[in-house]
Amino acid sequence: MTVTNNAPSGPSPDVAGAGTDVEVAVDLITVVVDGVEMRVPKGTLAIRAAEQLGIEVPRFCDHPLLDPVAACRACLIEVEGMPKPQPACAQVLSDGMEVRTQYSSEVARVAQEGVMEFLLLNHPLDCPVCDKGGECPLQNQAMSVGRPESRFTGAKREFEKPINVSAQVLLDRERCVSCARCTRFAEQIAGDPMIELLERGAKQQVGTAADEPFDSYFSGNTVQICPVGALTSASYRFRSRPFDLVSVPTACEHCASGCSLRTDYRRGVVTRRLAWDDPDVNEEWNCDKGRFAFAYLNQGRIESPMIREHGSLRVASWPEAIDAAARGLATARGSVGVLVGGRSTVEDAYAYSRFARTALATDHIDFRARQGSAEEAAFLSSKVAGAPVSAAYDDLESAPAVLLVSLEPEDESPIVFLRLRKAARAGTQVLSVGATATRSLGKMSGRLVSARPGDEANALRSLDDETRALLGQPGAVILVGERIAGSVGAASAVLELARETGAALAWVPRRSGERGALDAGALAGLLPGGRPLTDEQARRDVAAAWGVEAADLPSEPGLIGADLLEAARDGRLSALVVGGVELADFADPGLAVAAVENADFVVSLENHHSAVTELADVVLPVAVVTEKSGTFVNWEGRPRPFGQVFRDALTMSDARVLAMVAEAMGSSLPADVASIRKEMGALGPWTGARTPAPDTAPGASADGVVIASWRQLLDSGLMQEGEPHLAATARPTVAIVSASMAAALGETVTISGPAGSVTLPVVTGDVLDRVVWVPTNSPGCHIHADLGAVPGTPVQLSAGGAA
Repeated sequence: MTVTNNAPSGPSPDVAGAGTDVEVAVDLITVVVDGVEMRVPKGTLAIRAAEQLGIEVPRFCDHPLLDPVAACRACLIEVEGMPKPQPACAQVLSDGMEVRTQYSSEVARVAQEGVMEFLLLNHPLDCPVCDKGGECPLQNQAMSVGRPESRFTGAKREFEKPINVSAQVLLDRERCVSCARCTRFAEQIAGDPMIELLERGAKQQVGTAADEPFDSYFSGNTVQICPVGALTSASYRFRSRPFDLVSVPTACEHCASGCSLRTDYRRGVVTRRLAWDDPDVNEEWNCDKGRFAFAYLNQGRIESPMIREHGSLRVASWPEAIDAAARGLATARGSVGVLVGGRSTVEDAYAYSRFARTALATDHIDFRARQGSAEEAAFLSSKVAGAPVSAAYDDLESAPAVLLVSLEPEDESPIVFLRLRKAARAGTQVLSVGATATRSLGKMSGRLVSARPGDEANALRSLDDETRALLGQPGAVILVGERIAGSVGAASAVLELARETGAALAWVPRRSGERGALDAGALAGLLPGGRPLTDEQARRDVAAAWGVEAADLPSEPGLIGADLLEAARDGRLSALVVGGVELADFADPGLAVAAVENADFVVSLENHHSAVTELADVVLPVAVVTEKSGTFVNWEGRPRPFGQVFRDALTMSDARVLAMVAEAMGSSLPADVASIRKEMGALGPWTGARTPAPDTAPGASADGVVIASWRQLLDSGLMQEGEPHLAATARPTVAIVSASMAAALGETVTISGPAGSVTLPVVTGDVLDRVVWVPTNSPGCHIHADLGAVPGTPVQLSAGGAA
C-alpha cells in the first residue's frame, strides 16, 4: 500500500513552492485491539493503535513527541501470549498481535487500578489549591480507572514545598509520580539535561545540580506537560483556577517562529499563556519568552492621545490629536519618513505602506528598526518579498543538510532551533557560518564554518567541496538571519551559493512583524506583494486596488535605513511617522535620536511610553496584540492569524488610527482587518519582473580584535519588562573569547569601542582568536549605545577593569 505525502520538499529558490507528490511505501501489519481487527504501520505502539479506535488508555509518562520510557506503568494492557501485563506506551505491535485494554480485559483493568492506587499512596490532597486542579490528568484518571476509596492509612511522604528548579519553575516534590516527562523533554527536545530524577524508591524526586539551575529557554514546557501539578510557574502559581479562565487561540508576537499559543485571561487580565498544538509549526512547544513575557501588555501603557504644546506633552481628545497630526503631516506632504516597528501585524504594516504612498506622497519607508543595508534590501525585495514558500519546518526535519548564515536559532528563532535539533538527532547535518561554535550548535551536533565578523561573504564563496556537496543534495536548506545586513557582500554570496547548489533559501528575521511588513511593501522601492515601485504594471495594479491614479504614487524609490535617518537629522525630511520603534534598537542610536529631535514634526503611534513618545509632537495610543485581531507572517511565509482576546477593548489598531488621520487629510484607507485582507487578496500574487538581485563584492573583516554579537532571547527588550522571574533565567552578560585570549585577559575585560567601554566577566569559549563575543542588548552591555559598535567593529581590550 502507498500513501501520498504532499508536504513541501524544499525545492530550490528558482522553483520555490512548486511541490511534488511523493509516494512513500508503508509496511502495514494486522493487529487486533479489543476485538477489532485493524491495519497499522509496522512499529506502531499499542497505545497509538488504541487511540485510532477512540480507546483512551490511561497514561502519565507517555507523550507522542517524547521517546517511550514506560516509567509510570499506568497504561498496562493484556497482550495475548505474554504472561504479564505490558505497558501500552512501549509495546511495539507485531503482525497478528492481539491486545486487550481495560475495556475488554479484567487483567488490564485490575493492573491499571493497582498502579493508580500505588501512585496515589504518597500523593498529597492538594487538589483544592493545586494549580493543576481542574485540568489534571491524575484527577481525571483516578476517577476513571482508580479505586473509589483508598486503602492506605499510613503517613504520606512530605517535602519542603515548593523548591526552585529555576527562578521561573517551582517544584512540589511530593506531587511527583516520577513519569520523567520533564527530564525527557529537557534532554531530548531542548538539549538542556539540567533536570533529572534523583534518589531511589520513596525518596525519588526531580532535582537539579546545586550549581546548575534549570535555566533553559524552554523550561516552561515542563510545567505544561507535567501531568500532576508537581511543576508550576512562579508567575501563575495560585493566580487562578482553570474554570475561572477564558481561553483564546492566539499567535506569538515575540519572534518570527510563528508559534500558536493559547492565551488565558481572567477579569480582563492575562494570567498565562500556553503552547497550542500546531504540528506544522511549533508542535506542542514554545519558548519561555513567548510563554511568560506578557506582563508588558498591562504595564506602562499610553492611555490617551497627547499633543505637544509649549514644549510639553499634554493629554488631548482623539479629534484634537487626529486634527493636529493631519495638519502637521499635510504641511510636510512629500517630505515625510515612515518608520515601522517589528511588532506590526501584516495588516498594520500594509496600512503604513498605503498611508505613506497615498496620504503622505512619500516612498521614504523602512520596517527595519535595526542594522540594515541597501544590499539586504535588494536581497529581500528580489528573493523574499511576496515569494512562495521555499522552505518550511517540515523541510528542516527532512533536509540532509542545513546551513545557517548570520543566524543563532536558539536565541533568534527558538522553534527553528528545536526543529533543527530534532532533525540533527535523526541525522541532518547542521553547519553554521560564524566566529563562534555556540552551545546551541553543539546541541544540534553542528559544525562551524569559521568566519570572522564581516568576512562571511568570503567564507561562503570559499566553501570546501564537501560542504558544497552536502548543500547540493536534494532537500538541503540555507537559513539566513537578519544580521547578514551587517556583512558586505554576504547576501550576494548566499544567493550565488543557492543558485550553484540548488539548496532552498529562506530568510529568518528575529521580529514577528518583519516578514509581513516586507510582504506588505513597508520598504522603500517595494509595493505590496513584492512589486517593484518602478514597474509600470505593478504601479497600475496597486493604484487600481487603492483607488488612485498610478501617476499619484511616488515614482522613485525613497530612502531607507541610515540614509532616511540622516535626511531627517539634516532637515532634508520635514516630518516622521514612527510606529512601534525603539530608538536604541538602531545600529546608531545617536543618529536615530537626532533624526527624531531635528524633524520639524513627529507623529508617534505607540502603546508604551518610549524615547520616541518623549520627543514626538503628537502621540496616538494603539492596541497591543490582545486588543486587536490580525496576522503575523512567520519566517516560512506562513500566515499566523489571531483573534482579539479582549473584545471590549477600546484601544484601536495602528491601521484604524492611520485611517482616521488619512481621512482628516482628505485621503482614505481601509480601517478594519477584514477590509485590509480583502484588499490585499484582490491584489493577488505578483508574477512580473522583480527587483534585481544584489551583486556586491565581498567585504573583509577589520584588522585587530572585532566584536561578534547578537541579541539573546532573554535580554533588555521592552516586551520582557515586568516579569522578574523570567529575567532571572536570562543568560549572564559575559565576554566570550578563545582560550589563549582568556589566559591573557584574566577574569574580567574592559572592551572599548568608538563611543565608550564596558567591563564584563571573561568566559572561555570556542571562539576564533582576535574575536570577542558579547550580547547585543543585555543588562550591562548594549553595544550600540555603550560601545558605538555593531558586529565586526574593531575594539580594544584591556585586562581587568583598567580603562
